[in-house]
Amino acid sequence: MLFKETELQGAFVVELEEKHDHRGFFARTFCAKEFEQHGLKPVVAQCNLSYNYKKGTLRGMHYQLAPAAETKLVRCTKGGIYDVIIDMRPESPTFLQHFGVELTGDNRRALYVPEMFAHGYQALTDDAEVIYQVGEFYTPGYERGLRYNDPFFNIQWPTEVTEISEKDMNWPLLRATVVGGTV
Repeated sequence: MLFKETELQGAFVVELEEKHDHRGFFARTFCAKEFEQHGLKPVVAQCNLSYNYKKGTLRGMHYQLAPAAETKLVRCTKGGIYDVIIDMRPESPTFLQHFGVELTGDNRRALYVPEMFAHGYQALTDDAEVIYQVGEFYTPGYERGLRYNDPFFNIQWPTEVTEISEKDMNWPLLRATVVGGTV
């Protein structure tokens, strides 16, 4: 695997190191030792699959607070997504900055999302399928989120949002989140 650190401290794009022969190729998609060597948390508590019927579907921006803060390794296995993370760690030099990357079944990239990063994505194709390896169990009482179109972040989503859950549409704006003390 090839680990490329993003401009957000601790977040990495992980690319496959493909070994090709006449049959196709082989590549390791996860190795606890390699993740540890890059200072990443190699724990997997859950593996989740998300399937999106329509281009433009948006999911996010989600995170969990300690003691249930999650790491994620996100990979699109079919179609394509635009994946976005926001650093929600107040002590971080990249606090409240965001990063986006295109993950597709063709480019086979993954995004490593550290604890206390809000995460969301938009389907770039119909029938987009996404696999998440998550480092903590889903714990509803610790779940938080941010609105995908919060003017503070000004995230440039690649296409019109065509589908979104009621919950994701109604996350608070950052100003309300910080004032409310839930960061």
